[in-house]
Amino acid sequence: MSKHSNCENDTSARSRLFGYGLTVLLSSALLLVLEIVAGRLLAPWIGVSLYTWTSIIGVILAGLSLGNWLGGVWADRGGSGRSVGTVLGLAGLYCILSLIGIDTLGSRLQEAEASLLSASFALAAALFFLPAVFIGIVTPLLTTLALRLDARAGHVVGRMHALAAVGSILGTFAAGYWLVQWIGSRALVLMCGILLMLLAVPFLRGARRSTQTALSLAVSVALAGLLLSHGLAGSCERESRYFCMRVVEQPTPPEAGPTRGLVLDHLLHGINHRTEPSLLVAPYVHALDELAAAHFGERYAEGLRWFFAGGGAYSLPRAVESLSPDSSITVAELDPLVTLTAVESLGLDPAPMHIVHRDARLALQSEAEPFDVIVGDVFHDVAIPPHLVTREFAALVRERLAPDGLYLMNVVDTLPDPLLIKSLINTLQTAFAQVDIWMDHVPEAERVTFVISATNGTPLPDTIIARHGFVRRWQRMTDAVLGYGRDPRELPILTDDYAPVERLIAGLLIGESQ
Repeated sequence: MSKHSNCENDTSARSRLFGYGLTVLLSSALLLVLEIVAGRLLAPWIGVSLYTWTSIIGVILAGLSLGNWLGGVWADRGGSGRSVGTVLGLAGLYCILSLIGIDTLGSRLQEAEASLLSASFALAAALFFLPAVFIGIVTPLLTTLALRLDARAGHVVGRMHALAAVGSILGTFAAGYWLVQWIGSRALVLMCGILLMLLAVPFLRGARRSTQTALSLAVSVALAGLLLSHGLAGSCERESRYFCMRVVEQPTPPEAGPTRGLVLDHLLHGINHRTEPSLLVAPYVHALDELAAAHFGERYAEGLRWFFAGGGAYSLPRAVESLSPDSSITVAELDPLVTLTAVESLGLDPAPMHIVHRDARLALQSEAEPFDVIVGDVFHDVAIPPHLVTREFAALVRERLAPDGLYLMNVVDTLPDPLLIKSLINTLQTAFAQVDIWMDHVPEAERVTFVISATNGTPLPDTIIARHGFVRRWQRMTDAVLGYGRDPRELPILTDDYAPVERLIAGLLIGESQ
């Protein structure tokens, strides 16, 4: 063989090795893009929690592991480049098909009243297990093909594993920092499907015409089905780096007038009257306002210094600004797009307020002047950020409150034995002399939004009667709630080191208490 022929062979081998490595890099990146976008894609149906992410990560790792094993077996039994093209094409096709079925599957799980744990696992498995299996097959197949071109086994295997890892890292950062918020979750899944099929094309060039025709037909049918089913529409009006959000018209009593609600992921986070900001539709938001008014009396109307940990629909900040125009209002809302949505669609006028788009704990730490009222309205979905319910955060709240200041918060938990509420009361009692639970009635539903007050000032009266808006009254229910079920002394004080929020609200997530 001539020297020229050897050169051509070397060049061809290097080109193919480069192509194999690039395919491993890109397919691994696309799998991690799918993993990151999975949380957002599933959020409108099951929300976002530790259990949700556990299901997503576990399912994708399981699929990847099975794919790696199958790829190794296939490689030993004669797997070829055409095999790589086939699995990449199937992965891309499945991504498109998943967009057609997600709404139907999500609706069925809701109708079946599946627990959040079982629903999150079912959705993750149905939508992402098979793509992970198909993509997992690629690396061992291409590594085996590369070893036929380069005898340096250690070098080839190490390079392929490194490229897979680098691709995963790039996919993670690209999706989390940029792609989800600029492209949207469903469009991003479609893009991943198309790119996976494009990766398959070079490997299928030598395939029989019937194979190419079948794949083209399947893709055409899937795309047509996607368009006809409105699979790209989804339920999000806007997507930020934190939330899938939409504004919905809310049914209220005819005398109340028109109201709108803000839905973040799959949970309604606030209801605003379009023209009367002081009319608080949600009972728990109304309670927060009335507790502050009862605590401070005439000082409420004269103007207080308020700090809100969480903005959401800005229902209470709007009401305070309307009822007490001389108040100083600071709102720490993590997501700027939530604020923009409240301004454009929920009647918020941000001019009289100081709005900080920052984590509430960091924002509160940076404040020097004491506040009269601090409101914690930060639960997301059914959970609450753990670092905002700990003993250390309670101490920070106490330091930032005036001596007679009032800390108010709302938290979702279950009846009749709310373990998170009991742990939270234990925690707040490390910083406050008077900690109470307030309810306007004892609901039949298991899922309840509790209102908690904490102060080192004068205790509130046992009954609070609404002074404006809907006719309501709230009772101090501390002893009744704490006295039923598990002894609060058996439950932990929440700390920055140990705050098992998801375990304590397991009744909401998996249907049982821990």
